[in-house]
Amino acid sequence: MGPDEATTWGRVDENGTVYVRYEDTEKAVGEYPDATPDEALAYFARKYADLEGQVKIAEQRVQRGASANDVARTVEHLRAQVAEARVVGDLKALETRVGALSEQLGSLTKEQAEQAQQALADALAHRTALVEEAEALAAVDPARAQWKQVTAQLDDVFARWQQHQHDGPRIPKNEANELWKRFRAARSTVDQHRRAFYSELDAQHREARNRKQELVQQAEALAPRGSDAIPTYRELLDDWKQAGRAGKRHDDALWARFKAAGDVLFEQRHAEAAAENEEYSENLVAKQALLTEAEPLLKETDRTVARRTLTGIQRRWDEIGKVPRGDVRRIEDRLRAVEDHVRSLEDEHWKASDPERKARQTGLANQLEDAIGKLEAELAEAQASGNARKIKEAQEALDARKIWLDALGG
Repeated sequence: MGPDEATTWGRVDENGTVYVRYEDTEKAVGEYPDATPDEALAYFARKYADLEGQVKIAEQRVQRGASANDVARTVEHLRAQVAEARVVGDLKALETRVGALSEQLGSLTKEQAEQAQQALADALAHRTALVEEAEALAAVDPARAQWKQVTAQLDDVFARWQQHQHDGPRIPKNEANELWKRFRAARSTVDQHRRAFYSELDAQHREARNRKQELVQQAEALAPRGSDAIPTYRELLDDWKQAGRAGKRHDDALWARFKAAGDVLFEQRHAEAAAENEEYSENLVAKQALLTEAEPLLKETDRTVARRTLTGIQRRWDEIGKVPRGDVRRIEDRLRAVEDHVRSLEDEHWKASDPERKARQTGLANQLEDAIGKLEAELAEAQASGNARKIKEAQEALDARKIWLDALGG
């Protein structure tokens, strides 16, 4: 405020007393000793500027939506300051502005109350949603729950609960306590289910571990029997698969011992097979030579020759003895093909020479021959009469009987 404006709102009398004009009157605000009138007015004008600055700050706080309660205390303080102010300036204008602030506080208080109510409703809804998430996890079937995942999810829900409790609006104690009781109950249920699950799992692992330890001991005891114990080891392996899980650490250690026990048996069998291969390699050569004699019989049609030759080959085959294990099936299949061929020759001969079958064929042949004789006579009569229909029927019946007779070898 400049000197001219200061003189508009105040004056200094001959005694040095400073007055401020207020509406149609004036009142003394103080003295400023050892100063000129302009200096005295300037001093009290600066005090007015300071007071106006406080009013302006309060107006800005209202515009920014500051806490209505905090601003209300400030406005009451400003109202008292303006009423008792010892300043030079437009006091009426300050009173008006402070009064306007009081009016604005009413709407600000209502607006903030509505916002606070909505924020509280939102906070309750959010906190309730967290409780329901926890309760949903508590309702999961313990036997089907993925407990690592469930635990991580519940930890996440609790972390969000704590964050909301720290950052969100304050919830009334009754509602907050009720929600916390539900949340705590859900956490407790999950914890109980988890402990029960892992307790049962530990029991299952312990039972499986004991069973697998028994199987390991049985497998390791097979070593003196060598490869002869492999079938028994395979039975133990089936039992192992049925024993269940013993926990990764125990499973890995027990399986290493069980497998090592089996490796001993299979290594022994491999060693035996290698020895057999060396011992029986000459037998393989001899049997392959016999196959070169036997396989031409696949084209033989004389059953007697085929059987006689095959019998000699079979006798020498048995005398030769074993061949390496890996070659047994291959050469046995080749000999079996020859044996099957000879057997089929004998089966065909038996069918052809079967007395009962021959008797049946002879009886049927006689019947056909009698029928053919009659049909030939009927055909002759039909031809003599010139009846084309009877000629056709008799000829067809006669041809059919002759075909049947030929099929019987008649």
